[in-house]
Amino acid sequence: MIARVLTPRAIRSALPVIALAVILVAIFWLQPRTMSYFGLNLLLNLAIPIALATIAQMFILCVNDLDLSIGAFVSLVACITATWLHDSPLLGTLALAGLVLVYAGVGALIHLRNLPSIVVTLGMSFVWLGLAVLVLPTPGGKAPEWIRALMTLKPAYVPFPIIASVLIAGVVHFALMRSAYGTVLRGAGGNPKSLERAGWSMLKIKMTMFALAGFFGVLSGMALVGLTTSADANIALRYTLLSIAGVILGGGEFVGGRISPVGAVVGAIVLTLAGSFLSFLRLNPDWQIGAQGAILIIVLALRVLISRAEARP
Repeated sequence: MIARVLTPRAIRSALPVIALAVILVAIFWLQPRTMSYFGLNLLLNLAIPIALATIAQMFILCVNDLDLSIGAFVSLVACITATWLHDSPLLGTLALAGLVLVYAGVGALIHLRNLPSIVVTLGMSFVWLGLAVLVLPTPGGKAPEWIRALMTLKPAYVPFPIIASVLIAGVVHFALMRSAYGTVLRGAGGNPKSLERAGWSMLKIKMTMFALAGFFGVLSGMALVGLTTSADANIALRYTLLSIAGVILGGGEFVGGRISPVGAVVGAIVLTLAGSFLSFLRLNPDWQIGAQGAILIIVLALRVLISRAEARP
């Protein structure tokens, strides 16, 4: 019975959760005081914007593309949120909505011109960064009160970051993995020619996925400002690599359509906790990014070994 449950496929699917459990146990062992409402709330606060950015990256990976601009984009959103959205809500809302439309336009450009997404999004990262500097030349600004109030909620019993993470994972999982249109969107990465023969427009699908990525990028930037209360043009640049790592750590692959919204959120949480764990070890900050990369490599190596075991007759 146990052998039937612990199949290679089941173990591979459970790897993100196993990694989360291992790192939580390690943190609780190093700092027992974190095993509390306040401790978990402090540990997981930054997991919300990282999880949202990871979901944004997941939509791009789902259609066989890669977004190297999401970190700069989140930074721009943070700058707009802390300035225009705070001072002039209408102007800020229109600007953020415009950014989502631009993201959809980038997807259309990549599809119509058959351009490599890595090159296009790398170029867009400089555009986003330049606009962020124009909007907020020096660190500052102020988070809108309603965003600040939302991100500092303290519900009873369960910390808000956990509730928000479950909600994000659940909504995206249902929309992308359980709905009919979600199946079509995922199929665009796995078998685009079949979808075209069935009458679906690949242009519309790619624009939809990029627009969704832009929407979740906007949510990420707003959530980040709600936590930090101010913004900076470079505030989220590391989110680009963290988002890619979070999707892959959560079971996603660079082959289109093979993604897991729940796994992506878990992967983002693991990377967030990894930073705290390394801080508790008093590891030099210069080495922390490398150590996070090592965690990703270990999990990927385990996935490869499990996949090979699964392929054996």
